[in-house]
Amino acid sequence: MTTRRSRDHRGDSGEASGHGHGVSERSAIVVEGTGGVWRVRDAVGETHEAALAGRLKQEVRGALKLAVGDHVTIDRDERESGWRITAIAPRTGVLARREPGGRYGERILAANVDQVLIVFAYRKPEPHRRMIDRFLVIAEANDLRVHLVLNKVDLCDGAAEAEVLAAPYRAAGYPVHCASAKRGDGLDDLRRELHGRVTAVTGPSGVGKSSLLNTLHPALGLRTQEISASVNKGRHTTVGAKLIPLPDGDEGYLVDTPGLREVGMWGLPAESLDQCFPEFRPYLGECRFQDCQHDTEPGCAVQRALATGTIDAERYESYVKLLGELRAESPGW
Repeated sequence: MTTRRSRDHRGDSGEASGHGHGVSERSAIVVEGTGGVWRVRDAVGETHEAALAGRLKQEVRGALKLAVGDHVTIDRDERESGWRITAIAPRTGVLARREPGGRYGERILAANVDQVLIVFAYRKPEPHRRMIDRFLVIAEANDLRVHLVLNKVDLCDGAAEAEVLAAPYRAAGYPVHCASAKRGDGLDDLRRELHGRVTAVTGPSGVGKSSLLNTLHPALGLRTQEISASVNKGRHTTVGAKLIPLPDGDEGYLVDTPGLREVGMWGLPAESLDQCFPEFRPYLGECRFQDCQHDTEPGCAVQRALATGTIDAERYESYVKLLGELRAESPGW
């Protein structure tokens, strides 16, 4: 995960990394792929299969791998009668998390995104607020605008029940969309938010991301699958991230990402975590101690706001839990 204080770029002054400029060169964007061969879409809307040029492989060895959403330069490989990626442009925004399975490192889900839709369901599967908070922190740490989408609102017993889950996030300052792919609730607002932007769509498995996107734009035709009743978890229907142009002449892109069952933070210093909770920000700098971590220190302005109910108790508990994780991973704590 890149942090609010740092950002990974390749190249200098906005120039793409790589060398060589041939007459067949053109700009493109990576739309799909996880290994040696990538699908790219060029400026005129044509798609090509392309591999990293040998020289570029050497330049980026040990650096972050190519990701869906990266802006690249491609040209013809005359020897192979195909296309090759000769340069990778600096990234302006990423959605990234820790490598899953206990592995060490960062995995970029999507590059050059403007915003992220974090999708959870009211039912089937049941939402876990700690997991919602974890997704939100990852988006905040990557400096991404966030929309929280609470899907399957049709399974709630009325608006009052739906608002119980939504209210703490509205109070924190997040746009919250109570949506239903089945009934169409909230879709007009979501459709307007997607226009003209590159939007990554993420969340746990089984919450109905693909169904929601298909209802927003039926021409997408994304594959969906029913929830597994035995484990109350979704089956993965998206294997790797995929960049999809919005259909019907609408401007913008969607990045459909795999359903995530494990979401780890990466590269976020423990002392920066409080910045990733928007409702904490009015109180930062008002604590007795300049380096207050808002945990056990006396004279903490965040804890005073918690005591008065200005900060939601469950959100604060999520902060403390995440702070403990980051401290355990950071030397010196």
